[in-house]
Amino acid sequence: MILYDEEKRIFTIHTDHSTYQMMADPYGYLLHLYYGNRTAGRTDYLLTYRDRGFSGNPGCAGRNRTYSLDALPQEFPFQGGGDFRSTLLCVRDSEGIAGCDLRYREHRIRNGKYGLAGLPAAYAGEKDDAFTLEIVLEDQRLGLEAELLYGVLPHCDIITRSVILRNKGKAGVFLDKAQTACLDFVHGDFDFTVFMGRHAMERIPRRQRLTGGNQVIGSRRGASSHQYNPFVILSEHDAGERAGRCWSMQLVYSGGFEAEAGRDQYGQTRMQMGMGDGRLDYPLGAGEELTLPEVIMSFSGNGMAGLSQNHHRCIQRHIVRGKYRDCPRPVLLNSWEAAYFDFTGRTVVELARQAKLLGIDMVVMDDGWFGERRDDLRGLGDWFANEEKLGGTLGDLAKRVNAEGVRFGIWMEPEMVSEDSGLYREHPDWTLAIPGAEPVRGRYQLVLDFSRPDVREYIFARICEVLDQGNIEYLKWDCNRNIVEAYSDPGRQVREHGGATCVSRGKILHDYILGLYDVLERLHRRYPELLIEGCCGGGGRFDAGMLYYTPQIWCSDNTDAVDRLLIQYGTSFGYPAAAVGAHVSACPNGQTGRTAPLATRGAVAMAGTFGYEMDPAELSAKERQEIRRQITRYREIRRLIQEGLYYRLSDHLNCEGSAGPRTDEFVAWEFVEESGREAVVTVVTTGIHGNMPTQYVRLRGLTPGAMYKVEPEEAPESWNGATPRIYPAEALMDMGLPLPEMRDEYQSVIFRLLREDRQRESQRHPSREDAR
Repeated sequence: MILYDEEKRIFTIHTDHSTYQMMADPYGYLLHLYYGNRTAGRTDYLLTYRDRGFSGNPGCAGRNRTYSLDALPQEFPFQGGGDFRSTLLCVRDSEGIAGCDLRYREHRIRNGKYGLAGLPAAYAGEKDDAFTLEIVLEDQRLGLEAELLYGVLPHCDIITRSVILRNKGKAGVFLDKAQTACLDFVHGDFDFTVFMGRHAMERIPRRQRLTGGNQVIGSRRGASSHQYNPFVILSEHDAGERAGRCWSMQLVYSGGFEAEAGRDQYGQTRMQMGMGDGRLDYPLGAGEELTLPEVIMSFSGNGMAGLSQNHHRCIQRHIVRGKYRDCPRPVLLNSWEAAYFDFTGRTVVELARQAKLLGIDMVVMDDGWFGERRDDLRGLGDWFANEEKLGGTLGDLAKRVNAEGVRFGIWMEPEMVSEDSGLYREHPDWTLAIPGAEPVRGRYQLVLDFSRPDVREYIFARICEVLDQGNIEYLKWDCNRNIVEAYSDPGRQVREHGGATCVSRGKILHDYILGLYDVLERLHRRYPELLIEGCCGGGGRFDAGMLYYTPQIWCSDNTDAVDRLLIQYGTSFGYPAAAVGAHVSACPNGQTGRTAPLATRGAVAMAGTFGYEMDPAELSAKERQEIRRQITRYREIRRLIQEGLYYRLSDHLNCEGSAGPRTDEFVAWEFVEESGREAVVTVVTTGIHGNMPTQYVRLRGLTPGAMYKVEPEEAPESWNGATPRIYPAEALMDMGLPLPEMRDEYQSVIFRLLREDRQRESQRHPSREDAR
């Protein structure tokens, strides 16, 4: 719901459990008022005005020294109005003069959710309650217009924001910084949580207290990156999983970004997010416009679990599209860790035969099936099947795999090219490279210039030729290096600056991402039955923008189940389990050398899309039996994992540093049906000591007053007595479930809970005192 108070020019946005309020003040500046628990009435009383000394006063305020944008909460802060904090917009005119003055002009309220041309954004169906607020700000001197877009998804407690910048003046301008959204708080004691890491160890939470100055994260790599994820949380210092106020921002974009939170001289806090400004320098000619990527915002007054669930619902219902939004995902076997580059068509068919015996749905042929690709030195870009290696055409191989009773998928890396390839020899100018300079290589490969339409058209045609050869039902889209040289030859934007000609790197980097989205959107429309899994060296482009085109993303190249506990823990704050590509791999693990029980590897991978990375021929009979049991179990609970509410039951988020175990000697998580009828709890031990005390895991999301039948999937010896057992919901949530004794680290147990559809004994047979 969106309301407008015409007298006070106050805008109010209501979701089911939150309220967002802002005001166009008498000077025309758009001030932020409130974002928190749902409330009625006006909150403009929170604004205070006083002489702030060195905080300047805009010219329109005349002699009013009590009015300063440097001390007021704003919706779209810009450079040039006297706000010395970090702003969202920094613009220069054609003469190099920096600054602008954006003021309210008009607004529109309409039903439905806005969309963005060429960019992914949350959507709403015809039956969904959704609303859009458009507020237009303008700078009359420059002729610059900023259309602020607010989308409301009330039942998800989600508000989205985007901005369209239009140059309606007669001269060009340059955008040095153009971010999408900020949240201003007039007071508060906050922590800032970011999700950082590196290749093979992504999205590790770091929570730090805001005491002064700015904390800034981002990516200048041309991708959202392994190092920082475009999802951040601002929370009260004492907020935790179950209680406390917290706010979040999530960027629906796969390129470079920046997010920051800062506390100013007056104890006010600002959190903001958008495209990165490190290399933006974006030219906006007369009559041109730029649409800024969407930011998904949410508020929870009941801790971080509620905040995460809001984002999970939004991504599952309003970001992911197509068949696999609701359709169960196949259990697959990927060939990479089974064979690497050393395989033939017979190898793939044998994997398919073994997969069928284990109950696996699909076999995916990974890197090495095309051109002269024998290693990572050559072949990328030559997307023609090596028929000698495969023993026939790609279509023939798909038929042979299907004949074994399983589905068939392939791996591609369309954005990259090897220098030792036919494509590079024919079109060396198609790469992002500086003429006359030795290129910077990553994994012995270069990046194709997806900002160029001719490059995109060629790659799209080659992908279609591959997919049209046979019954290919899955595509793993990989991207194994970042962008260094942001130089595009025929597509470059040139300007004069200080007598020297230079290239607008920011435009090239943004246009590259727009080009990537263009290809993915065309594939989405042409192959609506195709399941695409995103990948960027694992989790180097794990963001809501990619999930708009690929309903799942390979979570990390690190398949070690113990490391995955922390990786998937961090990922769960902003992304649903259905988006997390997670597989069981062989031991010792190829990334860490660690050995973990097969049951535990399966339990961890079940908190995602589930599959395998191993050669089944090397398994023992006992391991084969365990895998069959895992697949049967996963199919029984797959719908709950994909659609249920997710709870983190163990706390590994330190308030003053990096994530790591604090008190719990286990990692536990839970999926609960929204009705509370069914739940699945997984526990993995992380610490074993002599004469250990009993550990208890407190459950969440159960139906108060109900009884639950609790049964471990495979009862350990220490699970005394008959199974299953019946327990009251309140006791399970308040005191917890005692964990069985497990005598080694990284042991696991999975509990299934089913609500008993009957009243408690005490309710069916009231006491004599109650009867009176």
